[in-house]
Amino acid sequence: MAEAFRKIDIDAYDEDVLLESDLVDPDPRDPATVLSDAKSKSGQVRGFLSKGDIAGALTMLLADTPYGPNVEDAKAVTFSAVVLILNSTKSSDIASIVRSISQDSQDTLMKYLYKGMAIQGDSEITPSVLLSWHEKLTDIAGTGCIVRVMTDRRVV
Repeated sequence: MAEAFRKIDIDAYDEDVLLESDLVDPDPRDPATVLSDAKSKSGQVRGFLSKGDIAGALTMLLADTPYGPNVEDAKAVTFSAVVLILNSTKSSDIASIVRSISQDSQDTLMKYLYKGMAIQGDSEITPSVLLSWHEKLTDIAGTGCIVRVMTDRRVV
């Protein structure tokens, strides 16, 4: 009996428990629609990259990113497209690309950088690339970008 108390979910008995759904409104789109949008954007990214328009690819991809529960597949597709963009960019072009995107897109890009840093063992993620993007993004967007990302509850 001494160990049974550790298995009780005390939040189930608390009326004032704060749920994730109370903090952020879920994505209003249907999960299947979000996934199809993510896949089409991923295909468009390849087209932008073949033309050498990295800033256009990043702007288009970061405009309406999937967030919230039930869209994990769409999040994975979008993250893979972001990693593809990051890996195919020359380090000398990063600063100009970051300057060309909006503040909201900069914040969303920072979310993806932190998501990439949190994932371990993925062969397509190069930590040095993420760190160089983080350095340039912080230099241009400032530390306010980091604070906005850390306080935003919409997880990409």
